[in-house]
Amino acid sequence: MSDFSSDGFFQNINLQDGTNWATDFVQDVIIPRLPEAAVGHFPVELGTVLVMIGCAGIFVALVPLLPLVLVLAERKVSARFQNRTGPMRVGPWGTLQTLADGVKLLFKEDFIPPQGDKVLFLLAPYIIFASSFAVFAAIPFGQSILVSDFNIGIFYIMAISSVIVMGVIMAGWSSNSKWSLLGALRSAAQIVSYEIPLGLSILTVVMLVESLSMSQIVDSQSNGIFTWLIFRSPFTFIAFFIFFISSIAEVNRTPFDLPEAESEIVAGFHTEYSGMRFALFFIAEYANMFAVSAIAVTLFLGGWEGVLPGYDFLGGLPGFVIKTLGLVFLMMWLRWTLPRLRVDQLMNLCWKYFIPISFFNILGTGVWGLIFQQDDVWSIGISCAIIYVGLISAYAFAGKTLARKPEPQVSSA
Repeated sequence: MSDFSSDGFFQNINLQDGTNWATDFVQDVIIPRLPEAAVGHFPVELGTVLVMIGCAGIFVALVPLLPLVLVLAERKVSARFQNRTGPMRVGPWGTLQTLADGVKLLFKEDFIPPQGDKVLFLLAPYIIFASSFAVFAAIPFGQSILVSDFNIGIFYIMAISSVIVMGVIMAGWSSNSKWSLLGALRSAAQIVSYEIPLGLSILTVVMLVESLSMSQIVDSQSNGIFTWLIFRSPFTFIAFFIFFISSIAEVNRTPFDLPEAESEIVAGFHTEYSGMRFALFFIAEYANMFAVSAIAVTLFLGGWEGVLPGYDFLGGLPGFVIKTLGLVFLMMWLRWTLPRLRVDQLMNLCWKYFIPISFFNILGTGVWGLIFQQDDVWSIGISCAIIYVGLISAYAFAGKTLARKPEPQVSSA
């Protein structure tokens, strides 16, 4: 029987896998290129630390550029969807407008509310920023392109992303503004609520793969598109959509952007922020968009594995990025298409629908795993057939419902 006590659990956590690649790099690449007189005097441990610090510096330098690209992409998407020119005049095709906005925020006055809590006010954006980028450490971008491959990767991601709630509450409370406080409480309630169906959806994947390691989850989907976990069972198919919609609510994107409802609470928990601290919130938002899309690709859409096995190059990085950006584009599509929900609709969707369906998915996944083996061809075939019939039935039901004429209203006069 497994030891589920706290000591036994933490003893089974393997954190050393995250440093093996640095040690191998030092022994296989750096040491053979050293002069013969220096080989015996070069400490491998020091080289490992220096390699990890260098890679961390590259990671910290490159990842913040990602939100800038996504901001520019969203400007283009919104212009196409709503037929507006938008910022298309600064630079070629408006590509320098985002850079101009960054320079503007960099030189804006850094205002701090005089009656607020200065320490918490200054710390809040950095906590949100650091938590958002710490998630990337456990995301496998390719077969060997990952920062740390420890065996509780998805557990680490869920834990570190939950810290964002602390930063949101700190920002709202320390601003000494009723608008910021209302936005922070609304955001905290939304994030905490949607973390439940999101975590339960992840649990269906963990039950099938029997591992919390992100790389092992991807390895279980390495035999073609029909072995992706979204097609492994009808319950994981439903879990993917619950995970993706809950992720949109987690990152406060439309139609779930209640913490930033300008018609009600001005701009939410960051109303009193300006300058670069204001920019950090939006950099973290776009980083979270890419992160949750990358996690969805890893868990349900094969990760770095391509549609056809054996045709991946660069460790599968291009295919992973294309699939991730596809989900990011879907988030942008929804933002510029759907109206914002009310608070009661937001909570009803989570507590009355997503959570019960998620528990049903867990029960169904357990039964499905008892009936079929993990790589059984019959399991994948029956699953795809059920998904196909379900989609056709849902499409027919939706078309019939939309085509139904409303009944005439009889006046009581």
